[in-house]
Amino acid sequence: MSSVAFRTARYILVATDPVHIGTGGNRLGRVDLSIAREPGTHLPKIPGTSLSGALRHYAAFRAGRRQCAGKTSPCGDEKCPICYTFGTANDAGGGYRGVVSVGDARILLFPVYSMYGPVWVTSPATLQDWGAAVVPVPESEETALISPDLRADGHLNLGWLMLPTQTWSQAPTLPAEIPPEVAKRVVIIADMLFSQVVNSNLEVRTSVSIDPETGAAEDGALFTYEAIPRATYLWTEVIEDDFRGKFPADAPKAFNPHRWGSPLEVVEAGFEWMSALGVGGMSTRGFGRVRCLSCGKQEAAG
Repeated sequence: MSSVAFRTARYILVATDPVHIGTGGNRLGRVDLSIAREPGTHLPKIPGTSLSGALRHYAAFRAGRRQCAGKTSPCGDEKCPICYTFGTANDAGGGYRGVVSVGDARILLFPVYSMYGPVWVTSPATLQDWGAAVVPVPESEETALISPDLRADGHLNLGWLMLPTQTWSQAPTLPAEIPPEVAKRVVIIADMLFSQVVNSNLEVRTSVSIDPETGAAEDGALFTYEAIPRATYLWTEVIEDDFRGKFPADAPKAFNPHRWGSPLEVVEAGFEWMSALGVGGMSTRGFGRVRCLSCGKQEAAG
């Protein structure tokens, strides 16, 4: 057991399917079903609540403790690593808080098609929020900084937007988990343009509801929805605040069959299944899978 009062683990995620985290209803606008966004930047995100719920659900199923997949009326046993990690809340009152805080998953690198093939767009503020040590800044708000490996001929289109390019003299600091072939195709644009480029290049699909009696499309049931596209790289932080210091690492096999040694190991077990079962809505339409690139590869910092 760690001797520090709390520790923070930072995870790099990649969307292997489009991801749709809905806002809970229809609205007037470009699409019928919009996705969750940060209010200040208007950038799409995967809310921490969505991640936490999915992580708990998958970890509980991995441990063979389905009754603990939801926070309401789980077993509440002190030997259960699921209840210990994520907390309990009983219908009759009582329960206790969990020992992990799961943050929002925020966009780090966003894929956009260009005349030179796919590129991954980011901005100085985005890199700084992640904690990059080296953050190249475009000379103007209308300039795109590119890698020397991209070899764009003076201009680069990001979807509908055409920008003059400048090659950076020093590459930005990126997570070690980012593949080299992606790092060579990173484009840095001004913060004021980043949200516009991202929101203009989200995946938008059109679907129709099916009448279960006829098996045909229902009249007037056509709807559109948006999603964070496949190959988007995101990052999130999970804070382990094990104030009890009694994680049941040595609990009987019925409670802890995988011998998880800490709450963060429970979280990472949930991330493993998220790569197959996904997070968010539209999962039956091929949406939701997210792979954790840094699970099991890092030391959590205190």
